[in-house]
Amino acid sequence: MPARLRLEIHPQPDDTTCGPTCLHAVYRFWGEDIALDQVIRETPRLESGGTLAVMLACHALRRGYRARIYTFNLQLFDPTWFARGDLSEGRALVDLRAKLAEQARWKRGERFEAATRSYLEFLELGGELCMEDLGADVLMRYLHRGIPMLTGLSSTYLYGMPREYGPHDVPDDVRGEPAGHFVVLTGYEQDERLVQVADPLFPNPIAPAQNYLVAKKKLVGAILLGILTYDANFLVLEPQDAQSSPPTFP
Repeated sequence: MPARLRLEIHPQPDDTTCGPTCLHAVYRFWGEDIALDQVIRETPRLESGGTLAVMLACHALRRGYRARIYTFNLQLFDPTWFARGDLSEGRALVDLRAKLAEQARWKRGERFEAATRSYLEFLELGGELCMEDLGADVLMRYLHRGIPMLTGLSSTYLYGMPREYGPHDVPDDVRGEPAGHFVVLTGYEQDERLVQVADPLFPNPIAPAQNYLVAKKKLVGAILLGILTYDANFLVLEPQDAQSSPPTFP
């Protein structure tokens, strides 16, 4: 039987607020009465625009949520820092804060430095970081429990659209750079290998609505290519006092 969650998402107000809009949808899914404007205002931003999943996670941790990030970002994290194997769930084997601090002595870059600071804060606030093979078992682990998954991915690959150029993100297949995006995963149809997505971009290039199905292999490619914009991850948020199962569709 397909696992599908009932999650409503607002259209993002502009090109840089997909992350806070997804976070707002997850908060409302868990019963919070909070305005989208407040989430946007309180979410940290990169100097170049937009945000990172770890910045969204820090916002949630400060509001009392449990937060776990599954990362596939090899620009920031080495695979040897995490356990391997089906039962390990990719949990850290080393002191991640020490490793990130040591790495920061040798590497530079605006996004790298912002991401490093945010991950150090995330770990200090009690967030959990894992690295695990990206497969159906990870999706089903949470969706079958009624928990949505916020993910940072490549919109360029997901939508099959031209790369973007300049401060106004003009489509340009020659000069352009890959663009990042956030969506929320709300369902998985195992037999058809389809994932249900709640997308804050409306209208969007691939569906007439904000909730649609996408092939798992397409989604996996988009998530892994999120490494180009320093995401490539899942963010799982749960209230500390979550007791009952959220609403699902049959």
